[in-house]
Parts: sequence; structure tokens; C-alpha cells
Amino acid sequence: MPKPLVALPADSQTHANAKWHAVLDQYVQAVLQVAGAMPVLVPALETGADIDAILDRVDGVVIPGSPSNVHPSLYGKEAKDSDGPFDRARDATSLPLIRRAIERGIPLFAICRGIQELNVALGGTLDSEIQDQPGRWDHRKPDIEDRDQAYAIRQPVEIREGSCIARYLGTSGTITINSLHRQAISQIAPRLAAEALADDGTIEAVSVIDAKGFAVGVQWHPEYWAATDTPSRALFEAFGAAVSDYAAARLIKA
Repeated sequence: MPKPLVALPADSQTHANAKWHAVLDQYVQAVLQVAGAMPVLVPALETGADIDAILDRVDGVVIPGSPSNVHPSLYGKEAKDSDGPFDRARDATSLPLIRRAIERGIPLFAICRGIQELNVALGGTLDSEIQDQPGRWDHRKPDIEDRDQAYAIRQPVEIREGSCIARYLGTSGTITINSLHRQAISQIAPRLAAEALADDGTIEAVSVIDAKGFAVGVQWHPEYWAATDTPSRALFEAFGAAVSDYAAARLIKA
């Protein structure tokens, strides 16, 4: 049986005066090496994306992180320059992809920007620059060149007992993660359940309450250490198992 296919929506970026569609390699490698699936990059299109044509051909969806932020107009707020950078093409691709994947029961794993997109796609809102709010930590990625240090696992998070995340990890209680962000969930979407919290109250993981299968989002970066960190690997292995099950069921139906 061939490897299952997993869709990853790309960012729209400009390099050397040319437009590119790009996904960080750390997400590609985690899907390929740990989830055991073949990554398929989906171009970021403001118009013309055929979401069902994509989902007809894949067995899972990973919504990856990005330097850009979800545009505030999509959750009812006025955009400020400081809220950027923005990527409207990524928004226009990811949000409908998330909604349809959930509707169709296709395994969905949303990471960093992805959890924020998941929340907005289902009717929630975001807070910007959370490090400036009273009582909140500075969750931003350190401004250093060494990526291993920047993505170091250093922040405790409390996994709620009985949650989907606890089942995938095989444990509840405190684990240590690498959460790197300046935006976070404000009002949680009605269809999402908070699964993990930082000590400052930041929602660090969610699940889709009425999902037909694997449908979770994390604010941290399990993809970066998926090959070596036990909790990070467990999440990608659980996603990979869900993807394989979906692929097998799809093959039987065919």
C-alpha cells in the first residue's frame, strides 16, 4: 500500500522579486519521517482553490506554522500594522481547508499559526501581542540564530485529564514544550475544547468537540523535535495512525 498523502497549505512569500509557495522543511520531515505519510504542498491562493479536489486525494491535513498572522478582519477586529505580517492567500486557503476537512472527517493537525486558524475558522477570536498583557508570559521565539536553541523545549504546560491530547500522549498533567508565538486564542470557538493551558492561562492545545476523528491543534512546535522528543513524537505518531486508518477505509470504499 502506498504512503498516505497529507496536505500542507503553503505560505505565499516573495523572494528576489518573485512569488513563492513555501512550507518550512521541519513540518515536511515530521510528516514524512514520523507520521509515515507523504507530504503534499497546497499552494496559497486568494481565489480559485478547489478545496474538495484536494481533500478527495489526501488522507490527512497538517496546518503548519508561519511567520505571518491571521488577518484580524477574519475575526471581527480592525487590522493594525503591528498585527502583521499578513498572508491573505494563506488565510483564503487554510480556513476553508480546515472547515471542509472537519466536515469530511479527515484527520487534521493544526500547529502554531494553524491552531489560530482553526480557532478563527470555527468562529473564535485571537489576541495580539500577548506578552504586553498583564500577567502573561513572553511566548515569542528568542531572537537568536541557532534554531535548536530558539526551538528549545523549555515551557511547562498542563494537559487536561481525559482530553484527546492526554490520550495521544498517554499521560495528563505537566509536560514541557516549545511554544513560540505572539498571538494566541482569545475567545475560543464554540466547537473547540481547551486541552492544555500554560501557567499564565494561555490556551496551548484544543480539540474539535464533534470531530469524527483526529482533529487537534497545538500552539507549540512538536514538528521540530518529533524525531527525538517523546511527547512531540507521540502526537505525530497518533496523527499518522489516524491518517493510515483513514487511507485504509478510503481504499475499502473505493
